Amino acid sequence: MRYGWQYFPFTLNTVLCVLAGWGVYKLLYKPTLKGDDPSPFMPFIVLMGKLAFGFAGALILLSILSTFASYFYYLWLRSHKGYKLQVEFTTETNKGKKNKLFLNARLEGVIRPILGFIKGRLYYDDNVMTDRFSMLSNKRKEQSLWRVAITGKSRLNLPDIKEYELKGGFIYFQDMLHIFSLAVSQSVSGHFYQPPVLEDSTDADVFPKKTESMDVRIEQLRRVEGEYLNYKDFEAGDDVRRIVWKVYAKNRELVVRTPEMFEPYASHLYFYASFHAAVKAQWMSEGYLKEMLNYFKNNVWTIYDTLSHKEWDMRYVPDQSFNIPEQLTDEERAARIISNSVWHNDASLQQYFNPRTGAVLCISSLTDPQELTNMLDRCDASTVVYFIKLSNALKHFAPLNLLGRLIFLPPDDRLSKLRTSWTFSPIRFQVQKKEKEIEEILKRSNVVMGIL
Repeated sequence: MRYGWQYFPFTLNTVLCVLAGWGVYKLLYKPTLKGDDPSPFMPFIVLMGKLAFGFAGALILLSILSTFASYFYYLWLRSHKGYKLQVEFTTETNKGKKNKLFLNARLEGVIRPILGFIKGRLYYDDNVMTDRFSMLSNKRKEQSLWRVAITGKSRLNLPDIKEYELKGGFIYFQDMLHIFSLAVSQSVSGHFYQPPVLEDSTDADVFPKKTESMDVRIEQLRRVEGEYLNYKDFEAGDDVRRIVWKVYAKNRELVVRTPEMFEPYASHLYFYASFHAAVKAQWMSEGYLKEMLNYFKNNVWTIYDTLSHKEWDMRYVPDQSFNIPEQLTDEERAARIISNSVWHNDASLQQYFNPRTGAVLCISSLTDPQELTNMLDRCDASTVVYFIKLSNALKHFAPLNLLGRLIFLPPDDRLSKLRTSWTFSPIRFQVQKKEKEIEEILKRSNVVMGIL
């Protein structure tokens, strides 16, 4: 119904303008005079009112007629020249390092109504619609005043940090008072994603465990892995006990294992973030877990951004498979991976995290405590584990803010509704119980712990 309603040409302004015009007409052309001695200036005032009313009516009528003319002209352009809405999504970072998603729209050949507007709207996933965006800028030919297209840029603030599938859109032709809104459907497709944002940052002393080059010197000795699994050709003087007979049987080449080499160098910090959720299957569709997922993504991105400013090269190791464009930078790739990640029950924590190379691991309140215990037994003191408490995503306002909430009510969004039911939800007690258990496990281990 909401999709079909876009084609309805009338708006609330239509009703308001009709009522206002009818009231002014009654006042100017059918006045109800009280008393036998009207003011001598009344005819002059009525005349001025009629002139102003006629001028405003003519201006509004001109805008309406030009709106219909622009609308029909664009329909002709769409059917004969194939002109349609072109969109592009960009992510920009402001001074506060906040990632913001922007929509850049372009429409060629169209003529803007006189004193009117051209707006657009997209719909994605299950016909969920964005807010309307205006297209107010002109795109001109080089060294020419001739306009070839109109453009617009708008900030998109979507509810979830994830990848969205674009299904289509609408273009609206509106007059100066928005009395008419003439919609034209647009065949737009593609994918875009809402990037994570930065939270309050936390830092820890982190050292890489993986050596791929010898550009950065560190305090601890790290093992340097060879190109061929630390094998080399057999030479005179080598210990025959280190000959790899399996390789000889296959290739008839004598190779020997090189002894482990330790160098005071390391180059890459391997970053892990587990989205494994050891919860009931019916919980996955709960609105609580959706907000917890957004909260977890923002904190994972904050940790990654904080550590990326160190001298190490970051390597984000995802626990899910994605098709990421190769031309993206490491930071853009990490943001795309975090945005596209979802709660899953596939790869467990032990299967995902490699204690030998992994320097940083982010876990959530949905991590299996037994899996965490088994994994920590294989970690040393150089491993840093960040524990993100998901219950903080639905944390209530402090008592000192209750008075302020009575005066300045928070927006009636999905999060505010979930906070109301979260207090008595059985999921809350399960999550908080697991958080205490995970925190105790981390305290008993020898890893460096960070709690957010």
